[in-house]
Amino acid sequence: MAIPDYKAEKEKCILFLKSYRSEEEPRNSKYMFMLQHISNRRRQTLDISLTDLEEFCVKEEKFRDFVSDVQSNARRYISLFAEAADDVMPESTFAASEEDSFDVLMRQREQAEALNTHQQGDTAQLLPDILRRRFRVYFKPGVKCEMRSIRTIRAADVGHLVTFKGICTRVGDVKPLIEVACFACDGCGFEIYQEVLGETFNPIGKCPSGFCTNRVVPNGQLFLETRASKFIKYQEVRVQELSEDVPIGHIPRSLTVQVKGDLTRSLGPGDIVNITGIFLPKPFTGFKAMQAGLVANTYIEAMAVTQCKTRYSDFSVSPDVLSKLQQLRHEPDIYGSLAQSIAPEIFGHTDIKKALLLLLCGGVKRSLTDGIKIRGDIHICLMGDPGVAKSQLLKHIVTVAPRGVYTTGRGSSGVGLTASVQRDTVTGEMILEGGALVLADNGICCIDEFDKMDESDRTAIHEVMEQQTVSIAKAGITTTLNARTAVLAAANPAYGRYNVYATPQENINLPAALLSRFDLMWLILDTASSEADIALAHHVLHVHREGKPPGLAYSPIILEELRAYIAHARTFDPNVPIELSNYIASAYAEMRQVEIDAGEKAMGYTTARTLLSILRLSEALARLRWADQVIEDDVNEALRLMKMSKVSLEDTLHDANPKLDPVTAVYMV
Repeated sequence: MAIPDYKAEKEKCILFLKSYRSEEEPRNSKYMFMLQHISNRRRQTLDISLTDLEEFCVKEEKFRDFVSDVQSNARRYISLFAEAADDVMPESTFAASEEDSFDVLMRQREQAEALNTHQQGDTAQLLPDILRRRFRVYFKPGVKCEMRSIRTIRAADVGHLVTFKGICTRVGDVKPLIEVACFACDGCGFEIYQEVLGETFNPIGKCPSGFCTNRVVPNGQLFLETRASKFIKYQEVRVQELSEDVPIGHIPRSLTVQVKGDLTRSLGPGDIVNITGIFLPKPFTGFKAMQAGLVANTYIEAMAVTQCKTRYSDFSVSPDVLSKLQQLRHEPDIYGSLAQSIAPEIFGHTDIKKALLLLLCGGVKRSLTDGIKIRGDIHICLMGDPGVAKSQLLKHIVTVAPRGVYTTGRGSSGVGLTASVQRDTVTGEMILEGGALVLADNGICCIDEFDKMDESDRTAIHEVMEQQTVSIAKAGITTTLNARTAVLAAANPAYGRYNVYATPQENINLPAALLSRFDLMWLILDTASSEADIALAHHVLHVHREGKPPGLAYSPIILEELRAYIAHARTFDPNVPIELSNYIASAYAEMRQVEIDAGEKAMGYTTARTLLSILRLSEALARLRWADQVIEDDVNEALRLMKMSKVSLEDTLHDANPKLDPVTAVYMV
């Protein structure tokens, strides 16, 4: 393999920056225009698109292998493009209103450098190029860039530009990272600059100036001048591979990603992201190096970060999509169509899907003047017999929601749900790492097998479901984390299947304190019915044969339009008019009276939280109508859903001669 001529490669970089013109603007040079903005201090990054590079190399014969060279030796080509940008940087056309501290320091340094060059001829005081730069070079992935999983990044990719997908599990604080260290001599006032290329460096011990070198007495001592040194923003992120990429019997792998400059604060815990970066080795230092020997750690130096799912707050609906949503809104039964578009391959469960639609939409969060906050997120618990598609509904909601976390009861501990204390790998300090409920902040946390959780672990959810915070007091850390999440839980009854001869409290087997926090407690019983069973069998057979649900009476709304509709609906903040106050109050009082009359056969716990649940469900229904005020129909639908959540149990109890299944017969002995 021939040794590359980096002078010639630099000339290629200069030619590309000067000559490339995009198809959108063939008259102007794209990157010279970008450099003009950098010179005018309106931009701080030079983003080199690999798509532009490929397009340019097709036209030029001598650039045939240039793109592959850039991708296989990205770190070196970043410095080559930076040097090329320094050479072709245009003069500033924008007069700065006032000098910042960097300008003042640079003017003093250049004056000292000119004086040192003319009078003393000492080259040790020359300014490094990286100190003069006000920009950073980033490579942006091309259209044909291969998307990889973390597991497929191997030793052969060291130094290469790679693109992969993962979920952020830990995001560190933004800290200053030194790029150029400036040392000042206390004996002669000489300044010397040392470029820092890695995470560690050996400071210069002796003053190299001619004055100190020729002195008979010992040289002056060098001190680090932090004001004259150059620092950049630095953040360390831990990215874990997605669950669907993990092979059978393996555990998810993780990679450390170093984020610098303007890319910092672009990632949050729980975000699913596409990251393009340079795969590099990092030798251990200090005591760890003695233990590790010749083994080195690896990390990714981030070049580009793209969010896979847009948060509702960041969702921008284009005019074309908005006009299409307006047409959907005026359909006769948009409420039913949106609900049926949730997991259309699952047969039936129409009212459950409507409740899940309201969970995605949510109510309005209220902040009172005295600081008290009333949550707007809707919590739902699906409790039913095995085989009624509870877990499938949970999995689908995670894919629909822009921010969703799925976990199971038996595999989750109280610490795993809230927060755990870890030791920071950079500073060695004790830090908090958020659990599933914290990662699902402003999203949905789906907890399957809710009944199989230990009671001590289940108590960790109580504060999250009402106050929507996680209070921590451990390892010297006392703080409160935000967990503004909607909880969707799925559970089986106490006996595996619902025992109609036992009381609802015995079947549900959840404490009243937890049960009252759920806005809807949906009981799903698997009752035998010839017509329903035949229809279900035909539906399942069609899905297995064709890979899609059978022809329906409606066309399901695609996932992107469903997300856009909900995102726009969440921009409305409906309120309850005073005319409905008496109606809601009387409905709540009637629910309380019915529960008292039922006694032990009561199917839930009606408390003041139930009144808030009615309001939240009504507000969610008003949001779906894109309205700013709740109407009586919204309240009636909310009350109907509360009643329908127990309808399968009522149908079974009204059956005069219920047919005992073998499991129930055993428990009845």
